[in-house]
Amino acid sequence: METDAYTAAFEAAAWRARSYRGVLRVAGPDRLTWLQGLLTNDLRPLAGGGACYAAWLTPQGRMITDADVLELGEETWLDVPARLAASLAARLDSMVFAEDVRIDDASAAIASVGIYGRAAARVVASALGAEVPDAAVTPYALHQVDATAGRAVVLGDDSLGVPGIRVYVPAAGAEVLLDALKGSTPALDAATARVLRVEAGRPEFLVDMNEDTIPLEANLEERAISHTKGCYVGQEIIVRLRDRAQGRVARRLVGLVIDGGDVPQAGDPITVGDKAVGRVTSAVPSPSLGRPIALGQVHRDHTAPGTVLQVGSSSPQRATVTELPFRG
Repeated sequence: METDAYTAAFEAAAWRARSYRGVLRVAGPDRLTWLQGLLTNDLRPLAGGGACYAAWLTPQGRMITDADVLELGEETWLDVPARLAASLAARLDSMVFAEDVRIDDASAAIASVGIYGRAAARVVASALGAEVPDAAVTPYALHQVDATAGRAVVLGDDSLGVPGIRVYVPAAGAEVLLDALKGSTPALDAATARVLRVEAGRPEFLVDMNEDTIPLEANLEERAISHTKGCYVGQEIIVRLRDRAQGRVARRLVGLVIDGGDVPQAGDPITVGDKAVGRVTSAVPSPSLGRPIALGQVHRDHTAPGTVLQVGSSSPQRATVTELPFRG
């Protein structure tokens, strides 16, 4: 972990190229109505411009992917895991019937960079050579600006638990943006970004949640699901869990504070005595808490804050379930 970049993400700003995420471009006059019937969040407020977080589910209520939805007025972008972008584009295309909707994987054409820290708005404005309001760090606030690197989309980003801004630019102009950032702010490496993300209690798709996950198991109810919109794929399962099971699912993602000095590994068992009750999904050394912390999927009977568990197999360490996020 880069200590300087970690500190800068709180006190000033640090940046990270988001090559691990891709962009699907959805065009056509029917796109929002069509996406409204697929995704878990309500997209109607986005008409004319806006953004939100959502999930795409199977009819059984399990996640196909998560996505940040950016409505730009003439087309809609879906920010998705890069390794899934091509297959997701093809799968979405197969869902189009009579609707006037077109989908393509624009990951090679659109680059994105995240800038995190109190000075994020100022740093982005300087790097883009454009006016960027301080309020641009508001989560999912969306602005389109004319910049040195070309037309840029600016999105408020709280995914690391600190004020942040995500900038999307044409791939041809990405080097201009990166050169400006390299001259003024430190880069966040993957390990440091992971520390910030885990401290913020944010699950990552394909890491802490996957195709077997129901959104409620990853604590996505408030962020990704609208309970007032019309029908969407998988809604019946979500409503049944909410209304009949009072939100009780088989397992939940929890935060764990580790008493020992060793950072667990992803996949390590979580146990009570000799009984396995879950597994670690992400673990990091936390500078904020001064000890290792982890996210893990745990059986619902052992998810209450204060519950004492063990993590690891050969030399289990004591771990205590804690409220998320680990830091406010």
